[in-house]
Amino acid sequence: MSSPSQQTTDESPPAIDATGLTKQFGSTTVVDGIDLSVEPGTVYGFLGPNGAGKTTTMRMLTTLTKPTDGEAAIMGAPVSDRDGVRNHLGYLPEEPPVFDELTGREQLQYVARLRDVPPAEADDRITEWLERFDLAADADRRIDDYSKGMRQKIGLIAALLHEPSVVFLDEPTSGLDPRAARTVLDVIASLSDAGQTVFLSTHILSVVEELADTVGVLYDGTLVAEGPPAELSAQVDGDADGDGQSTLEDVFLAVTTDSPAAQAAPESTNGAGARQPAADDSAGR
Repeated sequence: MSSPSQQTTDESPPAIDATGLTKQFGSTTVVDGIDLSVEPGTVYGFLGPNGAGKTTTMRMLTTLTKPTDGEAAIMGAPVSDRDGVRNHLGYLPEEPPVFDELTGREQLQYVARLRDVPPAEADDRITEWLERFDLAADADRRIDDYSKGMRQKIGLIAALLHEPSVVFLDEPTSGLDPRAARTVLDVIASLSDAGQTVFLSTHILSVVEELADTVGVLYDGTLVAEGPPAELSAQVDGDADGDGQSTLEDVFLAVTTDSPAAQAAPESTNGAGARQPAADDSAGR
């Protein structure tokens, strides 16, 4: 299956760049001035408890929610320029946006037209993806007859169909059986190998440990820890050599608590300071 190989140079902009990104709903701050810089061809694992502001952050980065303050860009194109950004990115939200009255194939053909993928090329890509996700036999059934896992697969294919430079995935293995989940993880790895960037939000920490080059942890709307998984684990251990025994779960628990232990937690590389409580974001995540 073809996938664009993104050639990067020292002059290339970050795949995802954000400075002071903030979202307020009324007097409630949901995302509080976060900074991000994600290099092309990497997997960024985005973690946080429910209500931390992860979905709101992803919606701002994918142009679906307007920031209250701050700036963000995808492959150098500001998110305020929706038309300039849209062809660079693919997005799988936690609930895939599909039309129940369409068949799986019709849904993907519809998305291909929206993304200006030439019809013949779209048909080839659709066939390949359907086969890869074991959906070929069900491609001409209506989506309202699909299971949650089948709908998830269609949503993921739709996010990847136009071969975007940057892919945002929100709980991409939700509802999938172990075999299908492994296929998704293999796909994410292959995207990164091909030079595409994956921004991955999930509660399955083993997935992040396996795939992520960098991990960011959001808590109460603030990025409280960021770095390679091994470095974050070493900071929890107090082991600068990085050969300690802490897991990513230990890191997560250390930085997402108001207990005194959090005072020794690893600090975000963006210099995030004290956290201010923020209410649940618009999607409850």
